[in-house]
Amino acid sequence: MRFARTTRIALAIAATAILTAALAAAAPARPSSHAQKAVHLAFIYPGAFANFAQEMALGAKAAAQHTPGVTITDVGPPNNDGNAQVQLFQDATRTSKDGIAWMTLFPQLFIRPVQQVQSSIPLIAVDVPPPTGTSVTTFVGNSNTELGQALAAQLFKQRGFDCSNGGQILIGTDTPGLPPLVARNEGFSKTVKAKCPKVTFYNFDSKQTATDNFNAWNAAVKSHPNALAYVGPGSEDAVSLAQIQRQTGKHLLAGADDLDPVALQGVKAGYIFALISPEHWLKGYIAIKLLAKHAQGGAALPKGWWNPGYLVVNKSNITKILHRQASAANQYAYFAPIAAKELANPGKYIKPFSKIN
Repeated sequence: MRFARTTRIALAIAATAILTAALAAAAPARPSSHAQKAVHLAFIYPGAFANFAQEMALGAKAAAQHTPGVTITDVGPPNNDGNAQVQLFQDATRTSKDGIAWMTLFPQLFIRPVQQVQSSIPLIAVDVPPPTGTSVTTFVGNSNTELGQALAAQLFKQRGFDCSNGGQILIGTDTPGLPPLVARNEGFSKTVKAKCPKVTFYNFDSKQTATDNFNAWNAAVKSHPNALAYVGPGSEDAVSLAQIQRQTGKHLLAGADDLDPVALQGVKAGYIFALISPEHWLKGYIAIKLLAKHAQGGAALPKGWWNPGYLVVNKSNITKILHRQASAANQYAYFAPIAAKELANPGKYIKPFSKIN
């Protein structure tokens, strides 16, 4: 009898446990006390036509994916269409009221659209400073003067570079007048002039689209075959310069900025002596992280210019960077610790707008 009674008790306990589990499963889940506030942010960029824009968008998207509660609209027009990008920005002001970051090659077109929402939606300008006439107080971008200086420093290290008797350096700019590119060219030219006072520069419009850029550089190289060096501050320039060398077999001292995949292969093959990376991925990531902290926890957006730094890519680290750029997972693994360090100590990276260079 003891055995039978014990068995019945055990069965009753088991049945009770099953019923309790079933009721718990059927009951609505209680929200976790640690759940993050759901917010919707946006990153508006010029489009997927160029590597720099893709990189920023990838960083912004990664920030949202790795921040609980955050969803993001990351969009750009099919081509580099400033008016179409303005329309996307205006659309985002209706769907992403928790915060918008944007990068544009047409800052003047954004003056009025930004003015219309700057008092009601948190805004961060990325890569290109917010347009004059707006009251946006947070900008995430490089010291482009430093990028130009770094490219000059890499040129000086190249075997065969001799400016003692003067000579000419070609500088092709794919978006003449764009502030970041102007600053890169000034940083490069002033640094070269300080060491090579006899050198002259030939500046020209190297165009934005791949075909036009290649044609512009091809014509420039043919008309200036004996230049000391060929450099460009934009993302497409190294691509064209690598292709020209591959097709002609003529070696050029060529350097540029940004990390287009073809340009990276150009570094590996020896066609490009260096690329100076503005680390666009990091800029997109930090901008969205700052907006998320503000929207979810009330953290004030930092006032000023956040400079996340740059990276020199050359023969010494090309293998590592090719691995980093191979996948979204690799990029996140590389950049996440860097971003965490910067976000934990913002004062180290912020300067007044008046210091932007």
